[in-house]
Amino acid sequence: MTHKAAMWGVRTVALLMAGGLAAGCSAPGNSGSAWTAQPDTSASSGASTSSTAGATGSPSSDPSATAGASTSAAPGPAATAAAWKTFTDPAKTVSFDLPEEWIAQSVTPEDGTLPGALKIEVKKQDGTVVATLRTGLPPSSSECPETARKPYVVISSVPVELPSLTGEGTIAPHVVFRVIQGYRYFGSYGITNIVGGADGQACELRNVVRGPAGKGDYSFGDLGVLRAFAPDEKVAPAKAFDTLGQAEKYVDESSEFANVQRMLMSLEIKN
Repeated sequence: MTHKAAMWGVRTVALLMAGGLAAGCSAPGNSGSAWTAQPDTSASSGASTSSTAGATGSPSSDPSATAGASTSAAPGPAATAAAWKTFTDPAKTVSFDLPEEWIAQSVTPEDGTLPGALKIEVKKQDGTVVATLRTGLPPSSSECPETARKPYVVISSVPVELPSLTGEGTIAPHVVFRVIQGYRYFGSYGITNIVGGADGQACELRNVVRGPAGKGDYSFGDLGVLRAFAPDEKVAPAKAFDTLGQAEKYVDESSEFANVQRMLMSLEIKN
């Protein structure tokens, strides 16, 4: 289920320790007009906590941040697609569910990925890329000068069971939707187990999971890295909002996000 974060006068901040061809699509197996992901309230490090609506708050970090997240447990009404199918790559190393009318297509991975790496694009029937699954990614990092940091907020964060590397700078994997503030509020969804930034400030938010040793990292979302865009830059496939309220409405009421969240939550990766 979505967990709405609220900051900058929207809601009270709750703190939490931590954030080719369409081959292999099986016959539709999962169907239903609505779906919700229930939070794992028993988890000690990845579970989110409720916040009180209507109060003012201050910037905080997310489940991928060192000091905590701002999330709340409130169900969203958006319905998902009625019919679903399952994509599995030929080697059966990954699988995930997607709406029946969407297309999963294997394409050539970028240079520099590990042997056996995959790149799978998920598109709507009109050809719009909704998300891309990448595996075998080499670890990467970037500097973040204090002067370049921007405020960000977690609108949704749901724990998900996926193989991941644990250690400094990582948490349990989550499916997240986060917004970073620039000349507009830029939002992105994906999976991550990487710490975002302390005190609700970051240069970029990485939708990447540190994979087990020797397997490489992997990502599944609209963007691998979310940052504040310049006015002359192309924003898509990231989302752009005029207010945080618009971002929350997208998460709570958009069938697109409901479908995407269900798809990301269904990802399975063999160790």
